[in-house]
Amino acid sequence: MSKLLDALSPTPSNWSNTKHYCDWKNVICDSTLRVTSINLSYQSLSGTLPSDLGTLTQLTYLLLQRNFFSGPIPSFANLTSLQVLRLDTNNFTSIPNGFFQGLTSLQLSENNLTGPLPKSFGGSKIVLLWLENQSNGLSGNIDVLSSMTKLYQAVLFKNQFTGPIPDLSNCTDLFDLQIRDNQLTGLVPDSLMSIPTLKNISLDNNMLQGPYPKFPSFVTHVTLNGINTFCNNIPGPCDPQVTILLEVAAALGYPIKLAISWKGNNVCDGWTFIMCDSVGKVITVNFTKQGFVGMISPAFTKLTSLRNLYLSDNNLTGSIPDALANLTTLQALDVSNNNLTGLIPKFASTVTLTTIGNPLLSSSPSDSNGTRTGLSAGMIAGIVIAVVILVVVVLFVWIKCYVGRRHNKFGTEGNPDNGKEVFKNIDGSNVMISIEVIRQATNIFSEDNILGRGGFGVVYKGELHDGTKIAVKRMKSVAVSSKEIKQFDAEIAVLTKHLFHWGENGCSPLTWKERIIIALDVARGVEYLHSLAQQSFIHRDLKPSNILLGNDRRAKVADFGLVKNVPDGKYSVETQLAGTYGYFAPEYAATGRVTTKVDVYAFGVILMELITGRKALDNTMPDDRFHLVTWFRQILINENISNAIDQILNPDEETMESIYKVVELAGHCTTRDPYQRPDMGHAVNILSTLVEQWKPTCHEEEHAYSTFHGKEETYGIDQHMSFSLTLER
Repeated sequence: MSKLLDALSPTPSNWSNTKHYCDWKNVICDSTLRVTSINLSYQSLSGTLPSDLGTLTQLTYLLLQRNFFSGPIPSFANLTSLQVLRLDTNNFTSIPNGFFQGLTSLQLSENNLTGPLPKSFGGSKIVLLWLENQSNGLSGNIDVLSSMTKLYQAVLFKNQFTGPIPDLSNCTDLFDLQIRDNQLTGLVPDSLMSIPTLKNISLDNNMLQGPYPKFPSFVTHVTLNGINTFCNNIPGPCDPQVTILLEVAAALGYPIKLAISWKGNNVCDGWTFIMCDSVGKVITVNFTKQGFVGMISPAFTKLTSLRNLYLSDNNLTGSIPDALANLTTLQALDVSNNNLTGLIPKFASTVTLTTIGNPLLSSSPSDSNGTRTGLSAGMIAGIVIAVVILVVVVLFVWIKCYVGRRHNKFGTEGNPDNGKEVFKNIDGSNVMISIEVIRQATNIFSEDNILGRGGFGVVYKGELHDGTKIAVKRMKSVAVSSKEIKQFDAEIAVLTKHLFHWGENGCSPLTWKERIIIALDVARGVEYLHSLAQQSFIHRDLKPSNILLGNDRRAKVADFGLVKNVPDGKYSVETQLAGTYGYFAPEYAATGRVTTKVDVYAFGVILMELITGRKALDNTMPDDRFHLVTWFRQILINENISNAIDQILNPDEETMESIYKVVELAGHCTTRDPYQRPDMGHAVNILSTLVEQWKPTCHEEEHAYSTFHGKEETYGIDQHMSFSLTLER
């Protein structure tokens, strides 16, 4: 209690260290002098709550509403007797996990809370849940409500919740549900209209879709108008094609961009991504490059006139529905550059099928190619301008040998397959090589040759007929716009003037000192972008594969295809969601607005990868360890850092002290509230104190080390290795 007293300003009336706390005003103790109730509501108090409150194990009531408390709500995991917690109308910023099992009333409305609802709400005994009217808005879905079976009142309005309303049929005591003024999408579930205890519900000012709901007469107060996008203004079924496309949207989690543009009961009347024929039948669905996640819905097969289905360059998972192969009207299906798995169904020979860029998608035994489409004219144009030599150990030697000749061009080289090929303008302009040479060098863009994926396309390694090692960046889009060509060409022009030459000698595994030097190099590069250049820039795609390691294992930040300029006087910029899953800051994914703090978040993820040797997203891990940041936070809560450290490091006591400091920095960089993240200058200062003058020790012979997969491979940096590959090996 003395820690609580010290944290409060001003001191509450009649509270003093000269008196026993059981005699303090509004403090109640039991017969054993254990505190059971604290009521400091309406006293204009400020400060942050100390974690020592967690030692009041008999505390049943904590009432602190209508004050000015700030900072995160501390973990009350040990307060197993706590039943009522009122912190509403303060300035708290985050909700902890894991103290809800005994609570019956949780009232946190009118604070500055951000982030998703804790999963530990599920299975709790909470009856009253007040989370409405947060300044910055809670976000994510509200699925956890479905497992809060004791709920009587849930007040969640004026936040930024997204996704569909879950099935609440198990909430048999639910009386009042207030979820208006959010960004909820999808259909109003039938189960919601059959909860016998429900009396009050507000759904207005969301983006709900489908049929206009009709609640039974026992629901006495219903509001659901506002900006919802029901297909009709009165109860009744939607047009069949509307119903089908909403099934498609359901498999994608009802994306907001579809809810915004899919309005009314006629899909041929202004529905984005949809094209109809003259009789009002859907013939084309084009979801290319929309960032959709989810699965391909079998409902597409119900569109009996569908000819073209373009789903490329998203983040779709699962398999291609077999039923699509039975759609007799289908002429083109493009699912390239997703994360699909399973067998490719056997389509008719009349279907132009494109599946490239799905490494886990395999051809059926009767169709070994997995694709029957050649390169379109647009793709060929993209490839021709996309060729760039990024990594060239052999070419580097060649240039040094001929530097005295001061030639600006290479001579011709004979090729028995192609005749003569000319390499032009090696002095800093783009390197022009014919498409046929590129196809041969990369084994027709084999997936085995993929080095990485960036904002504009996929990078392949290749080898020319004379042994020259090259990297080829192939533009993603099938149809290349003039703007995309200019942006891509600009990126290539920059990179070809700043070739990064990587070492080919075998080196020992990355030590901890090497890792923090790499981290410092990256931090300095990003700090320059944010605050030291003439203008402020946001990288937006900071990740290991965009960090190149030199022969001395010093790091350079690369791939500026998604860089965003921050105009003077502005803190944030609105933009389309782009980047890489696993490195997205929560607020960027939720709002589409970027600040320099999204790079700080991604940098924190990279620090976690350096510490653990793990990827940001790892499909080989169990669900609770799949997402590195979530798992790492749990490790921090459990104070179990030693189990998370990369086993290769085998740290001594001095190294552990350094690791703990980087662990702390990684945690700060990835905090959910962007305002609580440090700037990159702070990260540079922290890492600078940990870095000593050091040079790597390389050995002439190759050394074999076990990889995480149990294979014996050389652990080093070769001429086609980026930082991400170094971490993986």
